[in-house]
Amino acid sequence: MKIIKIETYPAGAGWKNWLFVKVCTDEGLHGIGEATMNGFCRTAEAAVHELEHFAIGKDPRNVNAIAKAMLETIQDAGHTTLFRSAGIEVACWDILGKSLNVPVYQLLGGRHRDSILGYANGWYRAERTPEAFVKAAKGVVAKGLKALKLDPFGLAKGFIGEKELEVAYNIVKAIRDTFEPELRIMIDVHTRFAPSESLRVARRLAPLDLFWWEEPTTAERDQPTNDIAAQCPILVATGETFDKVGRFMSLAIGGGVSIWQPDPMSLGGITNTIAVANVAKANGAWIAPHQSGGPIATAVCLQLAACVPNFLIQEHFDPFNEPWTRELVTWTPKIDPDNGHLEIPTAPGLGLDLNLEVIRAHPYDPTAFFNTSVEGWEKRIGVDKKQV
Repeated sequence: MKIIKIETYPAGAGWKNWLFVKVCTDEGLHGIGEATMNGFCRTAEAAVHELEHFAIGKDPRNVNAIAKAMLETIQDAGHTTLFRSAGIEVACWDILGKSLNVPVYQLLGGRHRDSILGYANGWYRAERTPEAFVKAAKGVVAKGLKALKLDPFGLAKGFIGEKELEVAYNIVKAIRDTFEPELRIMIDVHTRFAPSESLRVARRLAPLDLFWWEEPTTAERDQPTNDIAAQCPILVATGETFDKVGRFMSLAIGGGVSIWQPDPMSLGGITNTIAVANVAKANGAWIAPHQSGGPIATAVCLQLAACVPNFLIQEHFDPFNEPWTRELVTWTPKIDPDNGHLEIPTAPGLGLDLNLEVIRAHPYDPTAFFNTSVEGWEKRIGVDKKQV
């Protein structure tokens, strides 16, 4: 079996463009992957085709050899190369699973579980008021999810004034008072605060029984996050921007961060994410993969959830994206309303395929990207020209 061509399909999904990859073989089997970035969709697409010669002509079942060639042949290729490599690497895993008629997780050692706890993100497309957020949170619970994440801090950068902090506190308190302890609440800081300010704000919100405090400070260096984790009254989670397995060693050495958030696309695919999970396990940490892309990236994370023993919880945007996106793929995970778990796909490979007609009906949108620096970003209106 040989790879004969690689196709790319960008889709404008409202607040972000998604980039899907299709790897085709001479035996008729194909695999799908995803290479979604925030912005840079055309850049990632160009990177896939510019370097596809590392994969064309190769047997897609030799997944790690192809990934190694893509990642190591060109020096200093940067983060975009990892996303591009992830799209192709995942598609090769998909082909390997299909060729053996087993799910990807079976290739990685088999299942530890049949489902995984999910948490909602992208659900609060509302005004920044307690009433609007509570109404949106009721929609999350109505879908069966038992956990949600939010950033209530508006446009605050570096530091936050008392008035704005009071708004943020009241939003989170209203959600906590409405749902009591059964709902897990995570806070995404989006690296917005200086270290000392992050601790001050965390201490203010800690009595509201929060599950974690995510990306609490600058992404420039890992040490400030480790320092915060050693003092923070809320569990710290981080790692979504890490583009190398070795970067997670800084969390292991720091010792205070027990929830690691590898992004399979950012790391270059499934193999490197498994490596991060193993480093985490050796250091008593758990993984909760970051996933703000499309439904193929969701399926990748769920394959990992099946086979990684120290997999904690999975980020889930899918139910809160544009309604048409449910038709974009042939399978989406059901939510168990009894426990808030997402089901894991069981069909061969990743367990789903693309509906290309749906993708073509929603073309690339140059204004679709996520920007927390504009008023009303919480609504995630990527196509609104005022958001650019």
